[in-house]
Amino acid sequence: MNKALEHKYIDREKSWLAFNARVLQEAGDDSVPLLDRLRFLGIFSNNLDEFFRVRFAAIRRLSLTGISGEKFLGGISAQQLVKDITEIVIQQQSESLRILNIIENELETKNIFIITETDITIEQELFLKDFFIQTVSPELVTIILNDLAEFPVLKDTSGYLAIKLVMTKNSEVRYAVIEIPKTINRFVVLPPNNEKQYIILLDDVIRHNLSSIFNIFDYKSISAHMIKITRDAQLDIDSDLSKSMIEKIALSVKDRRIGEPVRFIYDQLIEEDTLQFFLDKMKIVSTDSIIPGGRYHNRRDYMNFPNLGRHDLLYKTNDPLPIPGLSLEGSMLEKISEKDYLLNAPYQSFSYLTKFLREAALDPKVISIKITLYRLAKNSQIISSLINAAKNGKKVTVQIELQARFDEASNISYAEQMQLEGIELIFGIKGLKVHSKICVIERNENDKIKRYGFISTGNFNESTAKVYTDVTLFTSHQQILKDIMRIFEFFDINYRVHRYKHLIVSPHYTRQRFIKLIDREITHALAGRKTHIKLKMNSLSDFEMINKLYEASRAGVKIQLEVRGICSLIPGVPGMSDNIEAISIVDNYLEHSRIYIFGNAGQTEVYISSADFMTRNLDERVEVTCPIYDQGIKKELIDNFDIGWKGNVKVRYHSYKLDNKYRARNHNPIFRAQLETYKYYGEILDIDVYIISVIILVKFLFPSVFEAINLKGINF
Repeated sequence: MNKALEHKYIDREKSWLAFNARVLQEAGDDSVPLLDRLRFLGIFSNNLDEFFRVRFAAIRRLSLTGISGEKFLGGISAQQLVKDITEIVIQQQSESLRILNIIENELETKNIFIITETDITIEQELFLKDFFIQTVSPELVTIILNDLAEFPVLKDTSGYLAIKLVMTKNSEVRYAVIEIPKTINRFVVLPPNNEKQYIILLDDVIRHNLSSIFNIFDYKSISAHMIKITRDAQLDIDSDLSKSMIEKIALSVKDRRIGEPVRFIYDQLIEEDTLQFFLDKMKIVSTDSIIPGGRYHNRRDYMNFPNLGRHDLLYKTNDPLPIPGLSLEGSMLEKISEKDYLLNAPYQSFSYLTKFLREAALDPKVISIKITLYRLAKNSQIISSLINAAKNGKKVTVQIELQARFDEASNISYAEQMQLEGIELIFGIKGLKVHSKICVIERNENDKIKRYGFISTGNFNESTAKVYTDVTLFTSHQQILKDIMRIFEFFDINYRVHRYKHLIVSPHYTRQRFIKLIDREITHALAGRKTHIKLKMNSLSDFEMINKLYEASRAGVKIQLEVRGICSLIPGVPGMSDNIEAISIVDNYLEHSRIYIFGNAGQTEVYISSADFMTRNLDERVEVTCPIYDQGIKKELIDNFDIGWKGNVKVRYHSYKLDNKYRARNHNPIFRAQLETYKYYGEILDIDVYIISVIILVKFLFPSVFEAINLKGINF
């Protein structure tokens, strides 16, 4: 093996940055509609913010201890990694500015103009004067800094204008800071002029009114440049036994705002003395990531860029399809009692999941509901249904993860709502996050308890379900649901290790079960039997699992990996991973489902999971992996994987070079996996409708024949 590959793994942080570069590629792709390209720029920026708040912050903490950390970081020291990350990010930021400039120029060809305060017409001036007085000025927080005993805490979710005033008297310099209000849309839509539409950023509205803001000062010059700080998002959980978990998390989230600075971004045109003033006052040092940027920061706001009614500049929205055989109008429980069903959102409607809970809330025969919650939508229908169920006398138990990163405040608010309604809450397990996506209900049928439920790869969140691809299994398989009940018992008494007959559950079993499944494929391959492994996940970074996949490759097992994000495995290396191919799909939807397929020499086994092959998912969280027993659903999931694998646009190869090389189309027609997946479900629906039509026709023309046929499971 050459020297570049001597460590066998790609650094997970650099691999993540390569993933974010793929998001940036979408922003730079001229085949993507213009307004969606701005959305991808926003996603790129938002991702980077979270990366610095969490991952970079952790590496920085390690570097400050003086510990090299090579054992944990795949062969690179923490100190070197901090430098490498900063260099990569500076390059990526520069590329994002270049792309933004191209997009803005192309928007102008579509009569959309993003202007600055120097481009304002007289008519726009009148509009903005009133807008500033009525809307902006009351929301402004402006702080004069020179005479303060203590420098104010700048929030890491906000952008600020660093102000330099040179006074008329003695050329004295005063500094100030203005927080960009988050309560006002960052993009101010100006009155149109004929067919031309104009937008100005709130930052520039403030710049335009600096003379009004600082009118009490006698200055000869004034300048404003944007700065932004990112802080360590690590939660420091209080050990005080007298405080509830909600109190502890709430206090910790509050303290996050004063976390250590880990990144400082500034407008590269800022004066040197102004920059140095802020660096000194904020105690920003060379071990932090100091990154020159453009005129504007917090580009995550571009995710909410106004569409201006220009749907021609956006991706066409595909209406979510129904699940064949499962109606939103009839009883879902009745249908699920007969067979399993699979929901694949956003291709199919997420409404099935909320309908399941609404039906359970109202059904007099349902006596209990148990569910895990991780991230929830604003104004969550899930919460409404659970509260409704409690009001109807059902025993509702909710395990809600208060440490769902950056959603803590929202989850605390929901927890308090549910507590008021008498819902039993479980707040997590010491040392473990609960990341599983499971629900079970108990129903009294003929004086016996029958269970129904669902298991998912994604969060029960109506908002993200429109963008994240996730699969959910609806089932009445009593043994699987009995296993789910055992998981809830584990939440209550977590010193007891339960055994599960069907489900694979972290932290006790997932690692060893997946190793056994891979070992079985190795045994088949060594015996000369044809077999394979197909894995779809978000991240692959656990060294032990990577080594096991290398071992399978050396044994001759063909391995296909669809890994959206981090991939620390190096595919295609002779003697190590020559039988492994790894791709990433980044497109309009965010690929989030985890689907694991093991060839088993022709007796294929398929699993869906909440867990990636990451150490935290395998050893430090409660995760659930579920086998698929229904042959139709099994085929559907295999087909889904194969459609993704066949893609020849939006597909990049994972490689040691981290170059995000696109899969070559050659002379083949365009095959865009996400669009083809939607077509796949449309065709299934058409076939289903055709079959039902034929059956109805047979029933009408030949009633006696119809009666003679066993049509159990078909409901008209």
